[in-house]
Amino acid sequence: MSLRPAALPTVTRRLVSALLSAALLALAPLPATAQGQSPEDDLPVAEIQAFAEVFERIKRAYVEEVEDADLLRNAMRGMLSELDPHSAYLDSEEFESLRESTQGEFGGVGIEVGLEDGQLTVITPIDDTPASRAGLQSRDKILRIDDTPTDRLSLQEAVNLMRGDPGTEIRLTILRQGESAPQEVTLTREVIRTESVKSELLEEGYGYLRVSQFQTRTGEQVGSTIRRLERDGPLKGLVLDLRNNPGGVLQAAVDVADAFLDEGLIVYTEGRLPDSEMRFSAGRETAAADVPLVVLINGGSASAAEIVAGALQDQRRGVVMGTESFGKGSVQQIMPLGNGEGLKLTTALYFTPEGRSIQAQGIEPDVEVIRGRLEVAEGSGLNVRESDLEGHLRSQDEQRTRSEMSERLREDYQLGEALNLLKALDVLSQRRGG
Repeated sequence: MSLRPAALPTVTRRLVSALLSAALLALAPLPATAQGQSPEDDLPVAEIQAFAEVFERIKRAYVEEVEDADLLRNAMRGMLSELDPHSAYLDSEEFESLRESTQGEFGGVGIEVGLEDGQLTVITPIDDTPASRAGLQSRDKILRIDDTPTDRLSLQEAVNLMRGDPGTEIRLTILRQGESAPQEVTLTREVIRTESVKSELLEEGYGYLRVSQFQTRTGEQVGSTIRRLERDGPLKGLVLDLRNNPGGVLQAAVDVADAFLDEGLIVYTEGRLPDSEMRFSAGRETAAADVPLVVLINGGSASAAEIVAGALQDQRRGVVMGTESFGKGSVQQIMPLGNGEGLKLTTALYFTPEGRSIQAQGIEPDVEVIRGRLEVAEGSGLNVRESDLEGHLRSQDEQRTRSEMSERLREDYQLGEALNLLKALDVLSQRRGG
């Protein structure tokens, strides 16, 4: 397949030659095809020539002069952005931004975003951040960041715009599902420090464990938190809240699932490279192997959160409650390049123990409960009981001190339903035991 280089402009000939040389160098370690062809025979030479011609025309005819390095870097961005929403080319500044995110501290509004049908979309707001306090929700579309439309921004460009110095303001124009008109929200950036595990006793014997994202020490923190909840007595049930959890470190997700499982597969991955195929199983040491469990998920539960929910569901370890999860079941690897920049490249897919793909499917809850708030209508008569009347006669079995309903339960209908289910499971267990 001849390129007839004499027919091409000098710059184009040089670029074609450089591209062919780089491609051959990259392919050199790969074996020849089964038919005995060389790597050179498999190169899409016509497409390389077309690329070089586009490069040449931009250099000659574009309204403004563009540096060669900028054109080539943009081409690399394009290659990766067209693969899937999570692969990206990272320049040195973006590498630094990724490092800050991994450390869990950065200036921003506390929001996990992705691209859905080409539109910047909220995956989930992070707990106790400007985004969560402003009421941003999973699946909100971000139309503008300050005065910049987002439809032409890459995912990383959008993230860079939203980050900034603590104390500075940012305006987001969002469109919510089911609403016809967009709304504008003004947020003040903060230093985002994420605490991944929180807990409390909802009632005596019934614990609440919130995992907001999966960091390096999350599995260890979950184990110590369960032991702390059990100090006042054995747990009759536990709610594991993974709602609006965007994911995080794979090993942390394995460790959290392992806290409730004493055997069996947790998750496995499949990809083209040998080192992308992994299997993770539970160990015998388990923090809460027998505690009745309800797992809460919603549309903001993604990636590692879906791994935990899927493993516990497939292993029949707990009841998954809420709404369908986000459906991000892919593995990204960070690959450094020789120029100090790098790639974030999708290299594998997650699968639950029973072989279900999470990617673009999500986890279906065992019991669907839509988000809401429990309120008692005035005049219904349901908010007054005999025990609430002043001077009522006490039952001999009534405790002298009555614990108030957790404020969290008043505000969270899904959590209330999870607690009710745990109580029902406890009643059934006692009757069977009797």
